[in-house]
Amino acid sequence: MEANRIHKIYILILVLIAALITVYLGYNGYSYYLSGIEDRFFHPDHQLLKPSGVWGHGFGIIGSLMIILGVALYMLRKRIRRFSRVGILKHWLEFHIFLCTLGPILVLYHTAFIFGGLVAISFWSMVAVVFSGVVGRYIYLQIPRTIEGGEMNLNEINQIKEKLNNQLTIVHHLDESALDAILQALKDRPDRSGNNILSRSIDKYKFEHRTIREVKSILRKQKISGKSFNKVVGLIKEEISLNRKIDRLITMQNLFKYWHVAHLPFAILMLIVMIIHVIVTITFGARWIF
Repeated sequence: MEANRIHKIYILILVLIAALITVYLGYNGYSYYLSGIEDRFFHPDHQLLKPSGVWGHGFGIIGSLMIILGVALYMLRKRIRRFSRVGILKHWLEFHIFLCTLGPILVLYHTAFIFGGLVAISFWSMVAVVFSGVVGRYIYLQIPRTIEGGEMNLNEINQIKEKLNNQLTIVHHLDESALDAILQALKDRPDRSGNNILSRSIDKYKFEHRTIREVKSILRKQKISGKSFNKVVGLIKEEISLNRKIDRLITMQNLFKYWHVAHLPFAILMLIVMIIHVIVTITFGARWIF
C-alpha cells in the first residue's frame, strides 16, 4: 500500500512539473506568441523568445535532449538484458512519457508557434508521435500486466481471479451461498455478439453497476460492514475490471502490435529531421550561450 501511495505521488509530481512549466512559459510569453509575425521584431522579448534567442534556442536544445533521453532510456531498459532488472518497466514507461511530453512542449515554444520548411516536417512528425503515444498508452492500459509491467496471458489472469475468489471466502468469511450469489451476479454478463458497439458499451456499463448494487445487497444481508465491506466491493470491482480486459485481451494485443508499426516510423522521421535541423543550424553558425 505504501509503495502504491509513493507511486501515485511520483506520477503527480511528474504531471505537476509538466503542467507548471507549460503554464509558466505560456503566461510569460503570451503577448509575444500572440503578436503578428511582422510585429514580433519590435516586441521587447523578441531577442529572448525568438527561435534563435537565448530562451527560444534553449527551449529547443533542452526539449530535444529530453526527447532523445526519454527514448534512449526506455529502449535501453526494454531491449538490453543487462538493464532488465533495473527498476519496474512501467515506471520507466511513465518517465519516458513525461520526457517525451514535456520535450515536445519545449520544442513548440522553441518554434515560437511558427512552422515552415524542414522544421515543419519534424514538428508534425513529433505531433504524430505524441498523438500515437497517447493512443498507445490507452491500448497499453487495456492489456492486463504484472507489477513489473509484463503482459499477462489468459491463464495468469484466471489465476488472479481464483485468488480473488479465495480472498472472498477465506479472508472475508463469506459463506458458500453468498459467494455463489456473488459469482452468479458476475457471470450474468450481457451478450457480446451484437454488432452495435455503443449498445454493447451501454449494456456493460449497466451490468457492472447492477452487479455492484447486488454485491452490496448480499454483503448487507451477511451483516458485513466497515473495512471488510469496502474491501469486498473493491475486490468485486477488480474482478469486473479483469473480466472487461479479458473480453478485449486479444483485440488489444493485436492493436498494440499494429500501433508499433505506426508509432516507430514517425519517431524515426522526427529524430532524423531533428538531427538534420541541428546540423544545418550549426553549419550556418548558430550558437546558444556557449
